[in-house]
This record gives sequence, structure tokens and C-alpha cells, in this order.
Amino acid sequence: MSIEQIEFVTYCIGNLSKRLGLSQSEIYNMLATSGILDGYIIEAYDVLHTFGKEYLMDDLVEYMHEKGLIA
Repeated sequence: MSIEQIEFVTYCIGNLSKRLGLSQSEIYNMLATSGILDGYIIEAYDVLHTFGKEYLMDDLVEYMHEKGLIA
């Protein structure tokens, strides 16, 4: 994983934490165990990092809903 990808993952986790009112470690664990972290955020980094913050957060929250991670 590149430095840019690490920074992007950190950005996503931090913003999801604020948006969902959960700790960053809770968000990380949800993303890692569900496969969203490796299979989506890191895998699709080239595309995802070009999205605006609100669109990106909406997309990730929707995916977390689909995976049953959040209500």
C-alpha cells in the first residue's frame, strides 16, 4: 500500500467516524472485517480518491448499510 493510499484510508476512517458518531477503531474494525477496506477502499483508490468528501462519505455509508454494518 502506498503512502497516498494510507492517507486516503485514514481520511475515510476519520470522516466516517465523525459522520457516524463511532470511534475510529470501531470504523476501522468494521471496514477491515467486512472486506470494505481491502476490497473496495484500497482496491478502488484510483477512482474513489477523486470524489468529493460528501459523495465519498455517502457512498461508503450506503455500502456499510448494504453489508449490514450499520442500521
